Amino acid sequence: MTINIFALSVGLSIIGLMFVFTLISGSPPTPTSPRVRRAVLALLPRRLPAGIIYELGAGWGGNAIALATAFPDRTVIGVELSPLPWLVSRLRLLFNPRKTLDFRCDNFMAQELSDAALVVCYVGHAQMTQLQPKLAAEMAPGTLVLTHTFAMPDWRPVDTVQADDIYRSPVYLYEVPYQEPNQSSGADASASHDAAAGGSSPDS
Repeated sequence: MTINIFALSVGLSIIGLMFVFTLISGSPPTPTSPRVRRAVLALLPRRLPAGIIYELGAGWGGNAIALATAFPDRTVIGVELSPLPWLVSRLRLLFNPRKTLDFRCDNFMAQELSDAALVVCYVGHAQMTQLQPKLAAEMAPGTLVLTHTFAMPDWRPVDTVQADDIYRSPVYLYEVPYQEPNQSSGADASASHDAAAGGSSPDS
């Protein structure tokens, strides 16, 4: 009986802790499905710019591990605020060590990204809106950003695919622009770009 009460208390504490950090971070640590992960890796070029690969909101570590496998010559850093998923990621790394992979328990908005070759993220629309100016300010123009399910608010993807999962989840590949689009005139700028190019914007 005492063991059952202890186990229940631990379980409720874990659930409560995850709920608190979901409120702080703005989104739960939702794992990426294997089919979406395959689409993510397929969209990335085999040759990346020089620098580090970051996964922001690394959750349970699956994407970061897959990135470290796909790019064994690159340092991969997963950043996750919620302590339970971060701990699970660290345990996965303990049982399957990778010298080029590290997981940090931190708010990814505090992570310096000036040395990034690629940033991968699966976070909600509100967080994406906050993240976009940080990426533009810290990352070198032309370096890569990959998101899935949620698009960058004002950036035009250089490539996009749909995963073959039941949601047909979209995956977007971006290059950091040379100038951050003006939030208030983003639609006008896109329209002018389309008119000059004689084409239409891709589906998102």
